[in-house]
Amino acid sequence: MTDVAITTLPPAPLHAFEIWSDPHGVAGRFAAAFGADLPALGTSVQAGGLTLIRYEPTVWLVEGDASTLAAVLGDDGALTAIGGGLVRVRLSGSGWRELLSYGGQFDAFAPTFAPGSSAATVIDHVGVRLWVENADSCVAYVPASFGAALVHFWHEMAALVRA
Repeated sequence: MTDVAITTLPPAPLHAFEIWSDPHGVAGRFAAAFGADLPALGTSVQAGGLTLIRYEPTVWLVEGDASTLAAVLGDDGALTAIGGGLVRVRLSGSGWRELLSYGGQFDAFAPTFAPGSSAATVIDHVGVRLWVENADSCVAYVPASFGAALVHFWHEMAALVRA
């Protein structure tokens, strides 16, 4: 792995956008407000200054100022601030996919793991959410309590492969 950068990103506003009832109504209100559909499972959308990454059937991770989403949800769900619980780490360069193959059972080379897609996996015993930002980078959302340890693990793995 000759080209991989591991960068801990500064804190950002992160929210869980969860639909409890009337998913079609919420989807319609979202489309009307943002001019885009809510992303399907394993995908993302960027609209209105927000990035929405769908990880579960009724839950999206939202990065950005999510204040406008409360009106979209109404009484059909919840918007919960979770930024303090996650660390964002960007893996970039031509070796980022290879780095993800260490310490877990995730196929980062799968053709479906393309820009805009997302996945949940375990790497070095840590539950991680991944979002393919573009062809050259991926953002990992790591529980804050494991952030430093996983970044250290990735640096160690990158050094071993370079040796």
